[in-house]
Amino acid sequence: MKDSKTCYALAREGSVAHLYIFGDITSYAWPEYGEVSAANVCTQLQEMDDVSEVRVHISSYGGEVKEGLAIYNMLVAHPARVVTICESFACSIASVIFMAGAQRIMRNASLLMVHNAWARGCGNAEELRKQADDLDTITEASKAAYLSYVSVSAEELTALMDAETWIDPESAIEMGFATDVEGPEASEGPEQCARQALFDFVMAAKAAKAKEGDGAEGSQAQPAEPAEPAEPAEPAQPEPNEKKASAALAFAELLIEQLGKD
Repeated sequence: MKDSKTCYALAREGSVAHLYIFGDITSYAWPEYGEVSAANVCTQLQEMDDVSEVRVHISSYGGEVKEGLAIYNMLVAHPARVVTICESFACSIASVIFMAGAQRIMRNASLLMVHNAWARGCGNAEELRKQADDLDTITEASKAAYLSYVSVSAEELTALMDAETWIDPESAIEMGFATDVEGPEASEGPEQCARQALFDFVMAAKAAKAKEGDGAEGSQAQPAEPAEPAEPAEPAQPEPNEKKASAALAFAELLIEQLGKD
C-alpha cells in the first residue's frame, strides 16, 4: 500500500498498479523525500508482476540519466500496459520516463521539458573535451527514447533539446510526446458559466431600471394649478414584484462579489 508520508510509492488497486514519482531520480534515493531510484522501481514492479496495467504519475525535475534510463527500459519491458501521466512537470530524464507509456497523458496544467545531458567536471583540457563528447553520447540515449514515439524529425528534436524547451500539452500532442490531455477547460467550467449568467442578469436588471426611470421623467406633465389642501395620503408602498426584483438584484450582486474573491 502507498505510504501517505512518502511522495514516491507504488500502490495496487485491483489489477492496476499506481507508481508515483514525485521527486528527484537518483542512485541513492530517500523515498521519504519523494526520491526514486531504479532499484526501488525494480523491486516493487517485481512484487506486482501480475497486474494488467501500471499507471505512472510523474511530477519531477529529473535527475540522473543512468537511473532514469533504467526506469524507462523496465517500464517498456513490463508485460502490463503502461500509462504515464504528467501531473505537473516532467523535466529532463523524467520526460524520458514519461515516454515509456503506451498511453501518455498530460494534465491540462502540466509541462514537459527536454534538454541535453549536462554534468559538472574537472580535469585538464583533454579530459574536459572527452567529457563533452561523452555527454553527446549520453544525450543520444535520451533521443532514442523520444524518437520511438514523437512525430518530429531527429533534426527538429535536436533543436528542441539544444534550446532546453518547455512543452505545453497542446504542443506535446502535436509533436507526439503525448497521446492525450486530461482536465477540465476553465472557460467551460460551471463556476465561470454561473458567474457570467449572474453578471448578465445584474446588467439587464440595471438597464431595465434605468429605462423605467428615463420613461417616468419624460412623461411628466406641466405642473397644474395648486388644489385645495387634502388629508395627507399614506406613503406609497412598493409593489410586491418590485420588492422581489430589488432583492434578487441585491442578492445577485453579492454573489458576483463573492465569486470574484475565489
